Amino acid sequence: MRLSAIGDVCHAVAMINRIQTHWPDAEITWVIGKIEYQLVRLMPNVRFIIFDKSQGRDAVRQLRQAVAGETFDALLMMQVALRANLASRVIRAKQRIGFDWARSKELHWLFANKRVAPHQHAHVLDGFMDFADALGVPPVSQPQWQIPVSDEDRRWAQQQADRLGDFVVISPTASKAQRNWLPQRYASIARYLFEKGKAVVLCGGPGVLDKQTAAQIQTFSPPVAADLTGQTSLHQLLALLSHAQLVIAPDTGPAHMATTVGTPVIGLYAHSNPRRTGPYRDLDKVVSVYDQCIEEQQGKPWTALPWGVRAKGDSLMARIDVAQVEQAIDRVLG
Repeated sequence: MRLSAIGDVCHAVAMINRIQTHWPDAEITWVIGKIEYQLVRLMPNVRFIIFDKSQGRDAVRQLRQAVAGETFDALLMMQVALRANLASRVIRAKQRIGFDWARSKELHWLFANKRVAPHQHAHVLDGFMDFADALGVPPVSQPQWQIPVSDEDRRWAQQQADRLGDFVVISPTASKAQRNWLPQRYASIARYLFEKGKAVVLCGGPGVLDKQTAAQIQTFSPPVAADLTGQTSLHQLLALLSHAQLVIAPDTGPAHMATTVGTPVIGLYAHSNPRRTGPYRDLDKVVSVYDQCIEEQQGKPWTALPWGVRAKGDSLMARIDVAQVEQAIDRVLG
C-alpha cells in the first residue's frame, strides 16, 4: 500500500521489481493513488486498486469492496500517513508489515503486527527495500526499474528528441512553491545551457503552480526550445526524459522519473535532506544548502537531528546561486 506521491511511487517500483525478479509467480496487488496509477498502470503481473483520497469515505468503501473475501499473505504498509493507516484496516492480511519504531508517525505502529528492521539515515528507496528484506526476498546490488510505456508514447518522445537534438529538461516546479528555485535563475541556466549547444525543454504537470512557474520563467525570455508544461501524460514525459542528456529539478516527481530511465539529474535542495529524498543515483550531483539551513535553524548538524527533519522558510531556495548550478552542469556535461 503506497498511495502517493510520484517520486515515492518510483521508489516503490524498484522494490516491486525486486520481488518479481526473485519471485516471478508472486501475486501482487498495489493500492495506489489515482494520479500515480497513470505512471505504473502498464506494469505486468500487478493488480492495481485505485484509492482516490478525494472521495473520502467512499474511497475506503470501494477499497473494502475490492478486497472483500481476500486474505493476503502480507500487507506492506509503506505509507505512514494516518489516512492510509486508517484505510488499511479494511485489508485482511496474515502479516501487516510497517516501518520500524523510529520511522513510525501518525500512530502507524498501531496498524502493524510486524516491523521492518531499523535503518538509520536510509534514503526513501532503501527504506522501501526494507520491506522486501522483511519478506525474505534476496537482496540486489542495484535497484532496477521497469515502468512500461506504450509504443505510441515512445514514438512521440522519439519525434521530440529528433526535433530537439541534444536537450536538457528543466522541471522547475515542486509540490509547494517554497521548494521552487527562482524563475530568473532558471532562465539564466537556460541561457547557459543554450551557450553550451543544448536545447532546453520546460516540463511540468497541469496544475496551476506548474503553469505559473513556467510562465514566470518565460518572462525573462530564456532560449527555451519547447515548453511542454501540462501538455504531456506521465508516460510521454517518462519516455521524453529517457532521451534527455540531463534533468534539472527541485524535489519533484520528474527528477525521480528521470532516475528510473537512467538520465542524470541535478537536484536542487534546501528544505529536505537530499540524502533521504534526492535522486537516488545522482546524490553526488545535488546542489544543496540544506545542511547549512538546518544547522542554523536547529543549532545542530543534521547528523544530530531526527532523520527527515525539514528546514522551514519561504526564501531558502534563494541561497542556491546560479554559479553552483553551472558548476554542476559542467561536471555532468563537460
